[in-house]
Amino acid sequence: MHDFETDGHRARKRFGQNFLSDPNIIRKIIDGIRPQPGELMVEIGPGLGAMTEPLIERLGHLHVVEIDRDLIARLHERYTPAQITVHEGDALKFDFGSLCCGEGGQGGQRLRIVGNLPYNISTPILFHLAGFADQVKDMTFMLQKEVVMRMVAEPGTEEYGRLSVMLQYRFRMGRLFDVPPGAFRPAPKVMSSIVRMAPLAADQLGAKDEDLLGRIVTAAFGQRRKTLRNTLREFMGEDDFGALGIDAGLRGEKLSVEQYVAIANHCSVRGG
Repeated sequence: MHDFETDGHRARKRFGQNFLSDPNIIRKIIDGIRPQPGELMVEIGPGLGAMTEPLIERLGHLHVVEIDRDLIARLHERYTPAQITVHEGDALKFDFGSLCCGEGGQGGQRLRIVGNLPYNISTPILFHLAGFADQVKDMTFMLQKEVVMRMVAEPGTEEYGRLSVMLQYRFRMGRLFDVPPGAFRPAPKVMSSIVRMAPLAADQLGAKDEDLLGRIVTAAFGQRRKTLRNTLREFMGEDDFGALGIDAGLRGEKLSVEQYVAIANHCSVRGG
């Protein structure tokens, strides 16, 4: 059977739904988020409201983004418009900037984003959210532990890759704690982790051309077993590696975020 009945709602596999149900874990997550009255916060995929309820209690009002119409109907039944604003649709396409800067947004406040992110869209949604980093105060997510380990990985480790470099370039990252499968209904087959992401200040970023940085990092990790000499051939020659003091015989996972920024800036200045 592909779906699982929870509190009268059938968990849909296509939406990657696993509902948090352990009250102690919920309390620990909320304490980790530390919501304050009046803060501008949006929850992605509120599900059956395990985190929604305590968030509203502490904040007063919460924005949510939800794609499942049955769950949207439940939210409207349970909460008043003064407590919740429901944005119906796909979080991958949602303009999070509109909540603080757009029409009807709460101007001047930076956004806090939280959620139990569906495992099946975790990487694309993290890249989508990174695009709003300059309007965000912080983000706290529950994700598959394997994804979180990649997000916080250090150079030279097996987990270190494109996701690590591009997120660490933009955010200060921290893994808070793990959440066992038994905390969910239905129980997933994997361990989950809570991660916090705080955007770095603009003057800490350093890349002259962030699109170019993204292309270089994607190329470097596109064929992990190949050396930088091969993977970055279209961007860098031997002289370029020499000028930067980077060994072209290394593989992509050996370079730090700062070294990738140095390569991108070198190519940008050179017109590469």
